[in-house]
Amino acid sequence: GGCGMKDVAYFLSSCLTDAGCESAAPRHLDTYFRLLRRAVQERDDVISVTDVIDVDALEAEWRAPYSVAWADFVRFLAGWAPDHWKMSAYSSRLTRAVLDDLR
Repeated sequence: GGCGMKDVAYFLSSCLTDAGCESAAPRHLDTYFRLLRRAVQERDDVISVTDVIDVDALEAEWRAPYSVAWADFVRFLAGWAPDHWKMSAYSSRLTRAVLDDLR
């Protein structure tokens, strides 16, 4: 249970290069949310009306933590392997954006 953005961020970081993240991560996130929406709607078809999930609200709530999850991964890498190839421009950009939002 819970927000899956940490899993999504870790998965994309293991599959894509820096350039791949820059070019394809938004498309992959859109695919994730499209399939999540479909899964929730299929679930809603077989449960009671009182348990229906507002998929628009879910997506709005879950999109933002993607960058935070990625920044947390960067924090881990900075302590474990600061020269790791995943310490990339994409990682730096997302981390800076999260830190700027916190200020």
